[in-house]
Amino acid sequence: MAWKKILLVDGDLEQKAAMARTLDSEGYSLVSAPDDTSALEKLAGESFELVISEMTLPQSDGVSLLKRMRDLGLLTPVVILTARATVTQAVEAMKLGALDVVLKPLNPKTLKALVAQIRPSPRPTEKDPVENKHTLLTQDRRLKELLDQARDIANSQASVFIQGESGTGKELLARYIHRHSRRRDKPFVAVNCSALPETLLESEILGHEKGSFTGAVARKKGKFELAHEGTLLLDEISEMAFALQSKLLRVLQEKEVDRIGGDRPVPVDVRVMATTNRDIEKLLKEGSFREDLFFRLNVIPFRLPPLRERKDDIPLLARFFVEKYSRLEGRTVKGLTEEAVECLVQRPWRGNVRELENTVARAVLLCKGESIGKKDLSLEGQERPVEIPATMPAFTSISLKEIEKKTILHALDRTNGNRTHAAEILGISVRTLRNKLNEYREKMQGV
Repeated sequence: MAWKKILLVDGDLEQKAAMARTLDSEGYSLVSAPDDTSALEKLAGESFELVISEMTLPQSDGVSLLKRMRDLGLLTPVVILTARATVTQAVEAMKLGALDVVLKPLNPKTLKALVAQIRPSPRPTEKDPVENKHTLLTQDRRLKELLDQARDIANSQASVFIQGESGTGKELLARYIHRHSRRRDKPFVAVNCSALPETLLESEILGHEKGSFTGAVARKKGKFELAHEGTLLLDEISEMAFALQSKLLRVLQEKEVDRIGGDRPVPVDVRVMATTNRDIEKLLKEGSFREDLFFRLNVIPFRLPPLRERKDDIPLLARFFVEKYSRLEGRTVKGLTEEAVECLVQRPWRGNVRELENTVARAVLLCKGESIGKKDLSLEGQERPVEIPATMPAFTSISLKEIEKKTILHALDRTNGNRTHAAEILGISVRTLRNKLNEYREKMQGV
């Protein structure tokens, strides 16, 4: 039996035990969280039918938790328990959409009545448990407006095209739209178009029949079929080979896929979203991306701003990551010093939120006290430009190919192996970088 879950935000073990007994008889399991931060993390990774929160929480309150949930697009019903709620608090809670504000103690009869009021809420299901693993945290006015627009168009069947630098949260926005759409209870399937060579990517997206090529030992459904009735995200679509773009266009037009080696098309019902970190207008002018495919995908366009243009979000995100990794790593780090926050705000963050998260995660491990200081961030020297090493032999004794290779490897070394970041610095696509590395690897194997 798949038990439905209810989240209790309260540190009172006696109350938890009493509620658990009542809910068990109603077919629900009770999960607890001691504070609002723990509650948000549990809500991000699991599906709950109801949240029951104490009004008074450590360093926060039930109304603030409800507001944070709504800001993050978490629409799970919330009941707030209080020993002495003020009228102002009760009104604010109801305005934010609380199911009820209930005076303690919560007796079994009242609890059963509350559970009976639960209605299905627009959130991820067990079929898609990673749907809400992360979300877009922001207090930036422009990004909030963008999220409002995303929610407004969520129920549309139109294709969505999301542009933005690496690490800005393009996939998170796509998941946010899916989570608020009528397809939310169906699969969300993502495929990274820059991670696979052309032949493998075609098989990954369209699928193949047994024996259609060497190694095809069984039939394989492609991502379109796996996303049937749900949403398919084509991440970094600008890296897709031109020939495969033509086949993708046919799928979008005909709403059916031809598996490699197949003799009949397979109908699919999929909402398609696509992302890119490249200058798509430039690619269109160069002829490396099909204009008709772009028009088919770019029905609803979004452009995510880089982190350097939303500096007010940096302290918010940094503190969120401190809480997250402190808990994950079993540390006692509680925050950042003002000097550390100022240091983070002043950085350009070329890798955007992803780079900020990695920096804070490392700092949590290095920190010896309760607050991360500037030294713990280990940022000195990380912004040095990628250049040809000074130890490189004179040009008269080295070929242009060798200079290219050393520059590429140097860029990868400077970015700690991050191919996307290295490709951006070098001014080439991730696909070109991958092909270059494959070329170097083949030459080494041939020696």
